[in-house]
Amino acid sequence: MYTKILVPVDGSETSLQGLRHAILLAKDQKAALRLLHVVHDYLVAEGRHGLVKSGELLKELREHGQAILNEAVASARKQGVAADTETVESPMGPVGAAIAEYAEQWPADLIVIGTHGRRGIRRLVMGSDAEYVVRTTRVPVLLVRGTNLPATD
Repeated sequence: MYTKILVPVDGSETSLQGLRHAILLAKDQKAALRLLHVVHDYLVAEGRHGLVKSGELLKELREHGQAILNEAVASARKQGVAADTETVESPMGPVGAAIAEYAEQWPADLIVIGTHGRRGIRRLVMGSDAEYVVRTTRVPVLLVRGTNLPATD
């Protein structure tokens, strides 16, 4: 059913939960697995980088993103699943927009994304990349909730 699965990863526990599910699904479906990291620096985009030069900060963010992708690929390989990687940069817009746009351009059959499951004021203040993706993409989305979340009503 699924032949191309996209998994955004940012190194957080919730994105790793999404990755674990995507690996199992890709193995079961014999699907191609693509791991995506979005380099997003709103501090540089908004000119609040202070004493740090934006070029140095972006270089550090790119390197950190590549390390996250390398670890994610290693996790997939341990489970016998091949994965390729992609990095996109989105300094001005929401991370969710970059994910949704990439998913449609690739084109993915499914996006598997970890979510913090924030509600109420925390969601409003911190935003939700997963929610943005769900609201804006035509690609089916599988949301994987983190393991250390409070019970819902």
